[in-house]
Amino acid sequence: MLTTMKDMLLPAKKHKYAVGAFNVPNLESIQAVISAAEELQAPVILQHAEVHEKYIPLAVIGPIMLDFAKRATVPVCVHLDHGSSFDLCMQAIRLGFTSIMYDASAKSYEENFNETREMVRIAHAVGVSVEAELGHIFTSAIGGGEGRGAVGAEDFASLDDCYTDPETAKKFAEGTSVDALAISFGTTHGVYLTKPRLDLNRITEIKEKIDIPLVMHGGSGLSDDDFKTAIHNGITKINYYTYGTIAGGKQVAKMLETVQDEVFYHDIVLAGIAGIKANIKSAMQVFYHSML
Repeated sequence: MLTTMKDMLLPAKKHKYAVGAFNVPNLESIQAVISAAEELQAPVILQHAEVHEKYIPLAVIGPIMLDFAKRATVPVCVHLDHGSSFDLCMQAIRLGFTSIMYDASAKSYEENFNETREMVRIAHAVGVSVEAELGHIFTSAIGGGEGRGAVGAEDFASLDDCYTDPETAKKFAEGTSVDALAISFGTTHGVYLTKPRLDLNRITEIKEKIDIPLVMHGGSGLSDDDFKTAIHNGITKINYYTYGTIAGGKQVAKMLETVQDEVFYHDIVLAGIAGIKANIKSAMQVFYHSML
């Protein structure tokens, strides 16, 4: 059943669990995510990241995402992830997406604030939820599936220059009326090349300032304990992609090692779905541990 991000995240915030948000740049990913969510009877967010336009355009994958969401036996939000283009955000809304992330975090604070506020005005007029981002979420050079390029801690004079400031978050949330805010506290888009330097207490500090759901980007690759602490401290939406798609690739490679004759593409597809589903289901069990 299709629902909005706001309607999905408010119960998560109240009951201290997080909703998994999974980028799905192909049919197989959609099948894996919906199947995992239905088996656990857990709400889920299907996402199309703007950087995945090179794999499949929104105009093609969007209607498929919406069809699966409407037929699902669990609540499903269909969301545009890291939408930095006004035109693509409008396209998602026109297609029927129930949520968009307008990402102007790479711009100045004033530009981010003003553009996000305008996007919220437009989206709310048609019942669409809006997520924004404040701070800088690192992107590794390997598999940065959501970000804008490789950005590491070394690109900033200090971690405080890239982590989300609680007082600024309060001003931003109240002034823009966003439904959810992605915050920076040390996670990374893509594969972790070194141990992440997480400031999990910063989540609590921000939560004490603003009363809206908080979002973790770069969620793949953390320990179960890190996820659970982040959720306890106030995270209610977790973006997850890189390690799920790696799991699909590994399952395909394992299957190919056992093939003696010709390789059929449909068998490759089924192996990929199985690998992605198993990984995502495991992640969901951590995210939703307080509700399952």
